[in-house]
Amino acid sequence: MNSNVENLPPQVLRLVYKEVSALAADPPEGIKIYPSEEDITELLTAIEGPEGTPFAGGVFRMRLVLGKDFPAVPPKGYFLTKIFHPNVGHKGEICVNVLKKDWRAELGLRHVLLTIKCLLIHPNPESALNEEAGRLLLEDYAEYASRARLLTEIHAMGGNGGTSGNPQDPADGPQPKKHAGDPNKRAVGAGAAPAIPGVNGANSSSINTSSSNNTVTKKKTDKKRALRRL
Repeated sequence: MNSNVENLPPQVLRLVYKEVSALAADPPEGIKIYPSEEDITELLTAIEGPEGTPFAGGVFRMRLVLGKDFPAVPPKGYFLTKIFHPNVGHKGEICVNVLKKDWRAELGLRHVLLTIKCLLIHPNPESALNEEAGRLLLEDYAEYASRARLLTEIHAMGGNGGTSGNPQDPADGPQPKKHAGDPNKRAVGAGAAPAIPGVNGANSSSINTSSSNNTVTKKKTDKKRALRRL
């Protein structure tokens, strides 16, 4: 991942460090800050879904990236947690005026974070990156809220948002699961209830394991069908 630390003047880095330290010590309500000691030009955050919105109960990981021309040029914002929102693109990019034409150097990062949180309360369908979400927001709010709530439940609840411990190192696109490719993890799962030679038929342990696996497979299938409709 590219860093802009070497590209920013020392006086800008000092100001950024000071502001990020202040944010970490006294973050805005409903927002957690995860400063990086290695790269001060990238700020990881977790935003709680505001009450009264389809995002309530969810925690959404997000990052702000400070370019080499910061603060003359606004930072770029990305949601790392998947969200159904008119102003968030399919790769997580955020469209909000404070990150574009309304940016001023004196606004600061706290203002940016608060504006993005407000965007969860008041979406702007006129500058939609997700056209389907923008259309539903205008034409069928109940369907929009249902879709947004479904993705919140799938992707932003149960610890996936990033408030428990430090969030994963972010990157564009979906994140792989931590042990998805670990052969030792797969071996443990596969050997949980081995068959016992010399016993006629299946033993009770393998029967219970098979029943449990069938239930898990059915739930995964139902969830995939729901996602296909999105």
